[in-house]
Amino acid sequence: MSGTVQGQYVKLEVIGAKNIRVPSWRIPAGICIFINVDSRRWKSAIGVLSSDQSVTWGDTVILSLDVSPQLSIEIRASFEFGRMLGNGEIVGKLETSWDALLDHGNEPFNVSFPPVDDVHPSLMLKVSVLPPCDNQDSALLDSIIECEIARETDAGHERFATYVKSETVSHLNDAIQHFQLFLDQCPVGHPDRAGALTNLAWACLQGYIRNDLQDIDSTTSLFRDALALRPQGQLDHPLYLYHLTEALNWRHDYQHTTTDICESAQSYCKLLPLCPEGTYIRSIATGENGVDYVIRECNTLPTDASNEGVDIRRVVLELCPLEKQRRPKALDRLASALMSRFGQRGSTDDLDDSIQHGREAISLCSEGHSERDIYLNNLAYSLYSRFNHQGNYDDLKEAISLYEEVLRPRPVGYECCDFSLDNLGIALFARFNQRGDVNDINKAISLQREALTFRPPGNPYRNYTLNNLALALKTRYKKLDVSEDLNEAIDLYRDSLQLKQHDHPLRHQTLSNLSSALSSQSLEALPSLHPDRFFSYMRLQDAYLSRYRVQSESADLSLAIVAAEEHSHPSALEAYAAFFDLLDRHLAARSSAISRREAAATFHYARSAPVNAGSCGIRQHNLHKAIELVEQGRGQQWSLASRLRTPLEDLESTHPNMVHKFSELSKPTRYRRLQEQWGVVVAEIRNLKGFFRFLLPPLYEDLQVAARYGPVIIFVASEYSCSAIIVPTSGEPHHVPLPSINLTELENLKNRFTRAIREASSMSPRESRTDLIVLSRTIWDEIILPVVNVLEHVLKLKRLSRIWLCPTADFTSIPLHAAHPFLTKPDRSGKEPCLEDLYICSYIPTLSALVRSRQMMKKRITPSFVAIGQGQPLAGKSKKLLAVDSEIELVRKLVPATVNRTTMSGDVATRAGALQALEENTWVHLACHGKQDHEQPYISHFVMKDKPITLLDIMEKDIPRAEFAFLSACHTAVGDKETPDEVIHLAAGLQFSGFKSVIGTLWEVDDSVAQHVVKAFYENMFEDGVMDCTKAAWALNRATHAVKTMVPLEQRMVFVHIGV
Repeated sequence: MSGTVQGQYVKLEVIGAKNIRVPSWRIPAGICIFINVDSRRWKSAIGVLSSDQSVTWGDTVILSLDVSPQLSIEIRASFEFGRMLGNGEIVGKLETSWDALLDHGNEPFNVSFPPVDDVHPSLMLKVSVLPPCDNQDSALLDSIIECEIARETDAGHERFATYVKSETVSHLNDAIQHFQLFLDQCPVGHPDRAGALTNLAWACLQGYIRNDLQDIDSTTSLFRDALALRPQGQLDHPLYLYHLTEALNWRHDYQHTTTDICESAQSYCKLLPLCPEGTYIRSIATGENGVDYVIRECNTLPTDASNEGVDIRRVVLELCPLEKQRRPKALDRLASALMSRFGQRGSTDDLDDSIQHGREAISLCSEGHSERDIYLNNLAYSLYSRFNHQGNYDDLKEAISLYEEVLRPRPVGYECCDFSLDNLGIALFARFNQRGDVNDINKAISLQREALTFRPPGNPYRNYTLNNLALALKTRYKKLDVSEDLNEAIDLYRDSLQLKQHDHPLRHQTLSNLSSALSSQSLEALPSLHPDRFFSYMRLQDAYLSRYRVQSESADLSLAIVAAEEHSHPSALEAYAAFFDLLDRHLAARSSAISRREAAATFHYARSAPVNAGSCGIRQHNLHKAIELVEQGRGQQWSLASRLRTPLEDLESTHPNMVHKFSELSKPTRYRRLQEQWGVVVAEIRNLKGFFRFLLPPLYEDLQVAARYGPVIIFVASEYSCSAIIVPTSGEPHHVPLPSINLTELENLKNRFTRAIREASSMSPRESRTDLIVLSRTIWDEIILPVVNVLEHVLKLKRLSRIWLCPTADFTSIPLHAAHPFLTKPDRSGKEPCLEDLYICSYIPTLSALVRSRQMMKKRITPSFVAIGQGQPLAGKSKKLLAVDSEIELVRKLVPATVNRTTMSGDVATRAGALQALEENTWVHLACHGKQDHEQPYISHFVMKDKPITLLDIMEKDIPRAEFAFLSACHTAVGDKETPDEVIHLAAGLQFSGFKSVIGTLWEVDDSVAQHVVKAFYENMFEDGVMDCTKAAWALNRATHAVKTMVPLEQRMVFVHIGV
């Protein structure tokens, strides 16, 4: 050492390092620098290794130069973040002198070390001499004397690094021996046990990878034990988690264990968020042998429809960021797993998610992508499945478009050609059933013939195409009466049958299909008047029912009903009941009221099934069953919704634990996922004494309760007949034929009424409503008079008694309550009475709704009244209603002063404010714009200042204490044409939410004229100062009589009463 610097101090800065590679290839916790002088040592902090294999420190040490002129510098890999077990593994060591270091002046310089894997690590230092200073402190160097634990660990690292380079097994055995000795000195509870376990496990793992050791299970257990000692939150937890993934990956690679690769994927999902960007561990974890390997291996696993199988697909997708090359396949595999689970459990959430992921997979694949056609096929299949399940034609249309896109290039030898041809044929066949375009079924048959050429005898999928082609041919035969098609279909079914042994699980399906085709063939052979056609229809019906029981295809059940109707067989009623049960299950799988309604609307036959079932019961002289089936078919939307609000008072009094179980499983957020458990609990409840009919469709005895205070008249409009059924307070129901009208004439009457109302709205109040008078007389003569005759002469019903009208189909669009003979009595003593002169009329959507409303009236509270008016919604929402404010004030004055009454109008009448008022008050008067949406009835709404109140908003409210609502708005009691309920409207929604008695409207209301009806109504309603919602029908009847001279006919007809 130069004499000029002896006795001075030197400042050594460790700035950073580059090209750091660990000889054993092990991932270090960090890198540190050792400065060895004489027998003492200074150690830097442990620096984190970056993805570019560099480290940054910035550590500084001040040393006295009154020491040996020689020193050594070591770069070491530490496998612990905290206290090191020994000195770590040597990456590089360099002998040098202080003079050599000081020769670089006061500038940073690089020191190069011997190569590791042909790459020279380098260390950037800065060394400068400090002037002598009395208070200058030199760093205290640690003694290099090693303890036994450190010696064993260092020896293990040295022997292991040698093994990695030389591949000599003896070196591996030595390393394992040293690490085992160290572990033996770290019993359970020792702070260094986790590190000791990992050192041993890593050496064993490398031996397994090189086939020098065989026991991977014990090695994996060592990594698990180590990880358990380093839980999340500790600095080295990510490193220990990575070690376990390595063991799992290698065990999977050698043994192909699905559980290992799945666990590894889950571990990587936990690991990556803990590894900062730019760190070496993250670059390794996200590299080819890390996440990429896991994704690649998981994508090759077979489709698993279990919850665990779907969850692992979601985990894999989480490992694939948007820019990841493997993301499309991960999306497709998740979509396939969801589709499989949908097939097993029927959850529409799975189906929707599958389609969403399928769309994303395709969006990430440009034209020409090697797997794009597979993704297109899979998405098309999912869309077609959703069409089958929900009936949305747009899904079918898109599926066809995707199948066509796959087939458009059709290169020679395209491996998925047979699947695409067959699938497109199936989709076109479905579109033919929807739209009836013969070109579709012709093309479907052509495609399936071509698909069959790609599936010669011996092909495992040949049977599917045989059946698909046979079904298409049989259907074309039915539509076009081409006997050759039927004969070919039978031959194809026979070919299919020969492919299936007696124990084949699908043999019974082909037998059912063949039976149906042969039954159709026997019918073709008989003249239309041949007496044996009855038996052929019966056999055909049996074939359809058998196939339905096997395959659960709703179309077969519909066809069975048609066949039963053809030969007037009593089993038709059974078929209708089964159909409604199927539809109920089909709709119950939907996650929302809107999706249930859409699904019901797509069942074309379901639109007329309730009234056809009622007509069938009438024709078979089974009025009890007719009433039950009409109720079951028309009440499904409300019935399914009400399952989440089933009155449980009776059950709670005897079995409170069962109420808790049922209520938990009936919560909307869980109900969809737990249908099976829900069904089990319902079955348990039905086994309890007195609850055997719990949630089952009501029997006639249950429904007759609706007529306790007056008869209920059900109007049935079917293609087979138009009739009325009177349900009396006691005794048997009465059938009232309506021979003067059929379904076509009823539709014509409805359309004429629509035109007459529209024309009347443009007339002055004094002009004669001739068309309306003629139509009201038609209603009286052809529909109401036959009913009145039974009420008067058979049931001896007193004048001004209550009656409830329950119309179906087109009857719902005709103001039955306004039926009027408009005739003078024969003796000239006055006018012949109209229906409302004879009885107090109310409407009900279903008999069950009336029963439910009465049950809810058992508990009543002190009434409160709110009048809500909105005549000036935001610009563009609707035209202004100038008379609303005066109507609200009028109503406020007419409500008894003893009642808690409030008003809400103008800027205060917002959506949120009005909904809160509906919940907080038992009586409501609502004056505003109302709109019935015929396409989406659940978004029918009342117009408020900011946002509308939709029917869905109302249905979500549970207001069991609510009593009365007056809806002084347009179109609040007009039903939905597309579903078998026909009663999805705002008034019915309020009744469902808890209001027992509702005044609604059938068409547009003139707000200035309506005030006369409103005034007369409340004057009659509160004449004795008592708040009694059961008086509403009577008060409305009195009001419309009182305003005859002031209000034109169409504005008197517009108001109807619904409920108790």
